[in-house]
Amino acid sequence: MIGTPEVGDDAQPESAEPKGRRRITALLVVALLAYLLDLGSKMLVVAKLEHQPPIDVIGDLLKFTAIRNPGAAFGFGEAFTVIFTCIAAGVIVVIVRLARKLYSLPWAIALGLLLGGALGNLTDRLFRSPGVFRGAVVDFIAPAHFAVFNLADSAIVCGGILIVLLSFKGLDPDGTVHKD
Repeated sequence: MIGTPEVGDDAQPESAEPKGRRRITALLVVALLAYLLDLGSKMLVVAKLEHQPPIDVIGDLLKFTAIRNPGAAFGFGEAFTVIFTCIAAGVIVVIVRLARKLYSLPWAIALGLLLGGALGNLTDRLFRSPGVFRGAVVDFIAPAHFAVFNLADSAIVCGGILIVLLSFKGLDPDGTVHKD
């Protein structure tokens, strides 16, 4: 038949190669967008909000206030900044390795959010004072009765939630669906 590959023919369907490439591109675009939004917001906070009184965004429910967090979420583990830096670097390596087998757009989005968030906080750990591997993360979003966080933290949490949902639905990063 014309246009159909024969058995043993080296021709592959046209959609096989672009499918994988599109998913990696989606991961990189989401990661870059999350990273740049985080980096830009932190630069703005450091330039305009640091050493200033908090800004009320929604009354007492939400404020913007600049803090430096050497620890993890909720200020936990301030003495372990080097370990958190290594964990962030490890997460980045795992995502980059997993990207080779990525054929699912929802997984690409989830991993892109994780990658962008990890890169955002890793940038702070590497380049902000007090020094390399010990830098404090810039946090500024302060909801009432909750921890202060940043856009990288938001991207990480959203990516993590999406991964849990995808796992519950049985969707794997390679695009296959399994039922357990």
